[in-house]
Order: sequence, then C-alpha cells, then structure tokens
Amino acid sequence: MKTMLKPQVHQQTHVTKALFPLEKPFLHGNGGQSFLLQVQSRPSSNKSTKVRVGFSPSNNIKAILASPFSTKKSLTVKAVITVKRTIGSIVSDVTLDPNDIKDLLGRSLLLELVSAELDPETGLEKSVLKDYAYRSVLEKDGFDISYRADFKVPLDFGEVGAINLVNEHTREMFVKDVVLEGFPNGPIRITCDSWVQSKYDNKEKRVFFTYKSYLPSKTPNGLERLREEELEKLRGNGQGKRETGDRIYDYDVYNDLGSPDYDPDLARPVLGGKERPYPRRGRTGRRRCRTDPASERRDDLIFYVPRDESFSGIKTLNFGAKALYSLLHSLIPTLESAIVDRDRGFPYFTAIDTLFNEGVNLPQKSKNSLLSVVPRLVKAVKDTGKSILRFEVPHAMERDKFFWFRDEEFARQTLAGLNPYSLRLVTEWPLKSTLDPEIYGSPESAITTDIIEKEIRGIMTLEEAITQKKLFILDYHDLFLPYVEKVRALKNTTFYGSRTLFFLTPEGTLRPLAIELTRPPMNGKPQWKRVYTPSWHSTECWLWKIAKAQVLVHDSSYHQLVSHWLRTHCCTEPYIIATNRQLSAMHPIYRLLTPHFRYTMEINALARLALINAGGVIESAFSPGKDSIEFSSLAYDKEWRFDREALPKDLISRGLAVEDPSAPHGVKLTIEDHPFASDGLVLWDFLKEWVTDYVNHYYPEPSLVESDKELQAWWSEIRNVGHGDKKDEPWWPVLKTPEDLIEVVTTIVWVTSGHHAAVNFGQYTYGGYFPNRPTITRTNMPDEDPTEEKWKFFLEKPESVLLECLPSQIQATKVMSVLDTLSTHSTEEEYLGDIVEPSWKEDPVINAAFERFNGRLREFEGIVDERNANTELKNRNGAGTMPYELLKPFSGPGVTGKGVPYSISI
Repeated sequence: MKTMLKPQVHQQTHVTKALFPLEKPFLHGNGGQSFLLQVQSRPSSNKSTKVRVGFSPSNNIKAILASPFSTKKSLTVKAVITVKRTIGSIVSDVTLDPNDIKDLLGRSLLLELVSAELDPETGLEKSVLKDYAYRSVLEKDGFDISYRADFKVPLDFGEVGAINLVNEHTREMFVKDVVLEGFPNGPIRITCDSWVQSKYDNKEKRVFFTYKSYLPSKTPNGLERLREEELEKLRGNGQGKRETGDRIYDYDVYNDLGSPDYDPDLARPVLGGKERPYPRRGRTGRRRCRTDPASERRDDLIFYVPRDESFSGIKTLNFGAKALYSLLHSLIPTLESAIVDRDRGFPYFTAIDTLFNEGVNLPQKSKNSLLSVVPRLVKAVKDTGKSILRFEVPHAMERDKFFWFRDEEFARQTLAGLNPYSLRLVTEWPLKSTLDPEIYGSPESAITTDIIEKEIRGIMTLEEAITQKKLFILDYHDLFLPYVEKVRALKNTTFYGSRTLFFLTPEGTLRPLAIELTRPPMNGKPQWKRVYTPSWHSTECWLWKIAKAQVLVHDSSYHQLVSHWLRTHCCTEPYIIATNRQLSAMHPIYRLLTPHFRYTMEINALARLALINAGGVIESAFSPGKDSIEFSSLAYDKEWRFDREALPKDLISRGLAVEDPSAPHGVKLTIEDHPFASDGLVLWDFLKEWVTDYVNHYYPEPSLVESDKELQAWWSEIRNVGHGDKKDEPWWPVLKTPEDLIEVVTTIVWVTSGHHAAVNFGQYTYGGYFPNRPTITRTNMPDEDPTEEKWKFFLEKPESVLLECLPSQIQATKVMSVLDTLSTHSTEEEYLGDIVEPSWKEDPVINAAFERFNGRLREFEGIVDERNANTELKNRNGAGTMPYELLKPFSGPGVTGKGVPYSISI
C-alpha cells in the first residue's frame, strides 16, 4: 500500500562523504533563463486555483496567482519550502537531468494549503489553494535548497490546518520544513523532516499538519478526514513485501535472525509466540526460507524500516548508526581476515596493551574505506602508508591500570558500572534453586552460613546481615544453568550457573564474599558445584580471580542481552509501531513521544542484520553463543514487566529501595551511596515533572484520557499486539486517568533515555579493557575434574591459565570495536531536554514547561558534579575511581562516558 508520511522533527546535517549508495543529486542550473507561472482564474469559489506554466526570458522567476475569490479581500502569502540536500545530492552539480528541468519550469513541488474549517454554507471541506513551487535562485546555505510558492489567501479561508505536497521529481526528496509568511499573527512554520516520494512512485499526496496539537475529540472539523485517513494508510494490512519508500508500520515475530537455507548450523528458532515469548518487531514481508517456512530470508543488504525511521542519506557519516554499519560491514570482516587464527589468545597481559599502543595491522586494500568511516579506531601510519586498528585507552584504565584486578572495583561496578540492573537484596536463606532437581541436580546452594559468617569476620551474624539488609547477590544460577550443556558443546567455550554474594560494609561500599559456580549433571558426570572466596593463599587467590572472570562473563552477557538489547532496544520497538499506527501526528502524546523514538527502528534493523543474527558478533564473542538471543526470550518470559520498567519500581522489586513518602523521591535507598539509583531517581523525577506538566495541559479533565479513542487504541495495541505474549499478565497498568498516562509515558521515555544511557555509553569505558568485563570464557575452572597435567600447569603458570580462559584475540578486538562505536556520541546527538521541539514551542504553556525541564537538567549537571566531588561517597570518589557520570544529561561528541540522548539511536 502506498502511503503518506508523517511530520517528524528538526535535525542538522553536515556535509560528508557518502557511505551508502544513495539517491541521485539534486542539481542546480538555470541557464540564465526563467519561466513565468501564470494562473487561470475560475469563477467558482469552490474550485481549486489552476496554474499554467509559460516561458519568460526574464532572469526573475515570478509566480502570479489570481484568486478565484477576486472580489473578496485576500492576503498575500509566501510559502518557502526547504529541501535538505542528502549526502548523495551534494556530490555533483555538473550535469542537467530531468529534475533540474522541472526546477527551472517551476514544477518541482505542488503545494496545497488546507483549511482547518468547513465551508459554513455547504458544510463541506473548503477547496485547497494550490501553487507549484519554484526553486529559489538564492540558496539558504550550502546544504539546503529553497523553493517558493505564492498565494492569495481569502480572508474567509480560515486557519491553515495542514498542507499537501506532491513531489514532481522522479526521485524522493527530503523536505525539512515549510514556512508560510504573510499572516497577521506571524509566520506559520510546518516542520516536515520527512521523505516525500516521487508522484511516479506514490500518487498520493503527502499531508503535514501544523504545530497545533489536538485530541481526537478536539480535531478541527476541516481536518477530521485527513486525520483518520493518514492513520489508516500507515497501518498496512499485513500483506506483501515492504519496499524502501513505504511507510507502513506493522508487526511481526523475530523470524529473520537465522539463515537455514545457507547453512543448517545457522538455523535459529522463531522468537515470539507461546513457546518463546518475545516483543514484536517491524514487519518486512520478505520471502520465507525453503528449509524453514516459519523463517524469513535474509536476502536484502539493508532491512526495511518505515521510510522516516531511516537516517539514510540525511545524517552524516559520523552519525552513530552509520559508524556502526561501517564497523559491522567493513571493519569486522577486515579484522577477521587480518587475524587468521581464530583461537589464538593473548600470551601475556602486556600483549593486550599492544592493542592501545601498537594496534593491529590491517590489509592495505582496506585503508581508504576504513580510514574514512571509523577514524577513531583506524589510524594511518606515517611513512609506511599502512592502516592499523589502534584502540584508545579506556578512561577507567587511564585512571588506574589495575582497576580490573581489584575486588572492591568488582563490587563497586554492580552499583556504578555498566549493569546496575542485576544486583538484588538477599531476603531468604538458605539459597535454593527453583529448577527441576531431576534434570539439574540438587537445588541447595553450596554457600553455607559458616562460609558467610567467616567472611563477615564477626561483624554480625548471617541472620543479622539479612535482617539489617546488608547481604546482596548477583544471581545467574537458574537463568544460565539450563544453557550450560548446550554452550559447552560449542568449541572453546564453557559456561556455568553462578551466584555471587556481597556484604554492605559500614563505609557504604560492597565487599565480595563468595562465588558459587555450578555445572548440572551432563555427559554421564554428576552435578558439580564449588564455592570460591577471597583468600590470602596464592592457589585460592588465583582460583578466586578466575571465578570472578566467569561471573563477569555472566554479567556481561546478561547486560548486553537483557539490560541493554531486550529492555531498551527490543521492548521499545512495539511502542514506536503502535504510536505511528494509532496516534495521529497532531496528537499531543505522539508529539511528546516522537523525539524518544528517533532512529531506533533503524538501529534495531541493523542489529538484526549483522549484530544479533546467527553467526554475528554477539554469537561469536559472548558465552551463550548461538543461544544468546533465545536466552533473552527466556529472560523476557521470566522477568520482564512493564510496570517494573519504571525506575522506582525496579529498585523496589530488587530490594534496593522501599517506598517512603517522606523521602525526596518517594523511596528510601537500601544502599545510600548507590550512584546509579541516586542519580537515576533525580532524572526520573525531572522527567516525570515534565511529562506531568505536558499531560495535565492537554488532559485537564480525567475523563478525557478514557474517552480519547486514539490513546486507548494505542495502549491496547502495545499490550495486546506489540507485547501480546504477555497480554494476560495482571500487572499491566490501566489507562483511565491523567495520572495513569503520566506513569506510562514517563516509563517509556525513561527507558529510551536514562535507562539506555546508563547501560550503553559507558561500555568502552569499562569494557574497552576486556579483562575487566570479558564476554566469553573458553576454559573450565582449573579445579573442575582436573587432570594431573592441567593442575600442575595451573600451579606453575596461573596467569597463563587466566589468559587462556579469557577471549581470543579476534573475539576481544571485535567486541572492543563494537563497544567503542556504541559508546560514541556523534556530533549530531540530540540530548534530552536540550533543544525544544517545534510543536512544544508553539504552545506557550508547553514551552514554559520545557524551559523548566531544561533548567532542571542544567541543575542536575551540578548535582552530579557535586556528588562526584564528595569524598564521603566512596562508590564514586577515591584514588583511581571513575566518577559516575553516565546519567549526566549533556555531553560533547566522542566517548565521554556521559550524556543522555532522547532516543536509542545507537
């Protein structure tokens, strides 16, 4: 189905070299001649203005519009249409093509003004006012192209509620905005930021509404039909393959991660449905695989997303998603060809350091392409002309080269590191598995009361520690144990279920007490489990360090697959689809949410294409291997709840906070010096305050929420379709009052902004030196069924055993490259609360609320700085300790370890 596009939001574009095969350039050229647009008047006021084109040798291009309402007073209105020059359109202005001739003839764009009012005499929609826009001789700047149309607008035309555009070119163009000048109350600016397809590809007119937002029941009667038709066209019918220019939003299961036709080993199960619950993705409608009709073929080099969800041709090459595309499609294959031995590890820890000071030599043929697309990573070597992959030293390593080795840093990062979403309060003892003992062995934990009390060293009893909320756990036992046998069947990979216990010291820091690793009964061997504790003896000390590496792999895998991919990228896609299918572009909640959804579907499509797919980076470098994304389905089934995506409820559910109306944020933290929770709650409150101001403005009466048919359809579709595998869960919030809406919307915008920033932009800081956060372990614990020879080797060379356990060179460098790119802010980053959206600025009440929000975020910057300077807060201040800045709102470009963008755009 051919469709019309919705208006999006403003953005800036910088000139850069083209990365993708993009559209042909828009070309200049007027040959010193111009054409006169003459208008043929019609006697009836109900007829549209007709435009006729004729040649004029004059150097001035004029558009003369004779109104059919010539006996009535009218306004002279000038329309200026700004078309963004795409990356491809900057390349050449040398030749003249048919589109340039259309520019010269003044027939590039047909613009229609639509009245928001019905004709009072007929009760019908008023006729639109039409004019062809001609290209302006004077360009605004080097990157934008201006077109102009002129209208005589009758005084009884009423308020302009929308415009229609028809693209007369033979290719799509990106329309930035339309400004109508000449009205008594000032100019009307309509932000489009949207692709407009050629009329030869899509005959339907594109509609763009003005900045005024309306609930469905408040829609001006002249716009009611347009509002309904626009939504209908965006929904699709679930049929056919989607093409690049389409704007259809529809749902599908994750059935495109595998390539069974290419290799049976690359077959992957469908995620989504009763057997493997999962959120829905955007439907593409590609052909099914021959060997597995349930799966889609992966023939396309770029997966379809609705056209305005794509950044192709608009954002510059340093825009994060394009850098990631270049990394996955250029650098990673080059790396794999440069490092031939896929099993080769690092012989010494000093060999890891060479990645930062010497780098990896890349094939000569890759030099030009890689230098231009990932300049931070790929450097040119002077004199030799070679190119190398050389990593920047991560900030955490700059502060303390041995930070990764310290137990206190291991514990601190559970509160202030990459994955603050796993630590829980211990509330029951003894620890016990819920898995079937017939399959997985004894459910009782090997961590006993004696072990814990020995480690606490007489400070208090275990019972007192639990009562006083001093005992915490990273529990990856029941989630990972079912995958141990399957993962161990993979080459050079091992896996365990694990539990790690921490004690909250009087200083407010965590101290690791014990690690339990478990292997279920398998291959004729009984269940194996062992508890490791910090020790002063060399043998136990090295076993503890290797056990920590095993736990860090579990935490890294959970972080990437659940805290990051599942809970932000994956779970947000249904919100985006439902918003575009059910909320009109003039709906206030659509306009509130749109900045938080920018480019997420494009990033997710790229992840499906080359990151989380069968044989992709995740499967090849993370311990769950080919079961990685299936594991995220298990986590979705067992753990995900929409209501607990709200930060306060997440903390309460994990025992890290309790409700307390007298506390500053309505909750009291269990660990007072908890950097993520402390900063996150401030940001949550500021977000909620902004959302509250916004929602209460448009919904002054509680009944307006329940009677809003678009809003109710939106929430119903999120629950019943987008997250339909969980539609019958009792915890779904109802949507009846403004308070309900505020909680729902705040939760969504928190996930796309604060939550994502907290788990994403510190990835290179903490994972760039991979021994701190290894993603895969390749060998078992030295004391698991050891041979005499292996045990002797461990005793003689424990450092070598640890290095053998850690990722190989190719695994480490691939992950480091990805983490560097994921952690990088582009120069075009759009930070939370930084620049006001045009529709927000239009309304004085909303604009004032946004200014307060912006001020709060500036205030928050100072709060974070003050906390990081406080020497009493030992989890964010101390010798070699990284300050906690992951939720600090604003940042410059690059890997900064701070900055909270609106959306998940990398």
